[in-house]
Amino acid sequence: MLKPKPLAQGDKVAAITLSWGGPGMFPHRYEAGKKQLQDAFGLKIVETRHALKDADWIYKNPRARADDLMEAFADPSIKAIISTIGGDESVRILPFLDLKTIQQNPKIFLGYSDTTVTHFACFKAGLTSFYGPSFMAGFAENGGMFHYMKQSVQRTLFSTEPVGLIPNNTDGWTVEHLDWANPEFQDTKRKLRLPTGPQILQGQGVARGHLIGGCAEVLEMLKGTEYWPTAEIWKGAILFLETSEEAPDVTIFERWIRNYGSQGILQSLNGIIMGRPGGQLSDEDLFKYDKALLKIVRDELGFVDLPIMTQMDFGHTDPMFIIPYGVQAEIDCLANKFSILEAGVSA
Repeated sequence: MLKPKPLAQGDKVAAITLSWGGPGMFPHRYEAGKKQLQDAFGLKIVETRHALKDADWIYKNPRARADDLMEAFADPSIKAIISTIGGDESVRILPFLDLKTIQQNPKIFLGYSDTTVTHFACFKAGLTSFYGPSFMAGFAENGGMFHYMKQSVQRTLFSTEPVGLIPNNTDGWTVEHLDWANPEFQDTKRKLRLPTGPQILQGQGVARGHLIGGCAEVLEMLKGTEYWPTAEIWKGAILFLETSEEAPDVTIFERWIRNYGSQGILQSLNGIIMGRPGGQLSDEDLFKYDKALLKIVRDELGFVDLPIMTQMDFGHTDPMFIIPYGVQAEIDCLANKFSILEAGVSA
């Protein structure tokens, strides 16, 4: 995998809208994320040509979204590309992408949720990209960015040292919904729930593997496409999964996981990590996907030794840490710790 260069203060970063046209609908929310990111890290934020178009225009023009991505990769003055927000249909940009443009212009690409689609395009091009915050969800956090996330950004995107042990979030987490349509909420901090720490569902010892995954719902749209990884790529991997704010029915989730078994993917993995589920779930329901994983992986398929770590701080709860694609990571089942053993960037 090609690793992009790290960010540095003063670098120019492109904001791109690849899915839902959130910045056009809630411009104050986008501007809050832009300002907080600039102020925290000294970056210069610019928008791609169509990033601020209204949501209906964005929906009707997938080729323009793809063109924005290609232009941002090809522009040597742009050092990183960050998604403004996710959505649910960026899979429509895939026919218009040129993977050679990505491969020949390696740079940081960051986002999550529906941005999983573009991460898999980067992966196919051989580029390490980064699963993490977007402008409107993460960098625009109400009342200021979470310290936990800021530390992850600094450690993962600005340093060529191995990312190392992912610290437990001891301050609490949130999925509280404060309506973005009301700008007055922007300075209102969201209520935090008690931290639970990561959970080891099964496995012993230490498991290592390269990281690949994303938002579970979006991965379903990629299955069967030319962007879905070959069997060889899954061998020895650590699969990372998380579910969106829609909180999919657990029966549907079970079908998705069963499909990974039917493809032979689960048999090939060295481990699974799963983010704390998004959505307005009760404390009890937070663990329903854990039970579903064990039902399929352990009870149905008999993979009793496959390490599984869940309730982690990435995906659709905040704060989140950043996951670089394709780099080696480690699940320590005995110590209940997760580490990223390499840097995601390279000088």
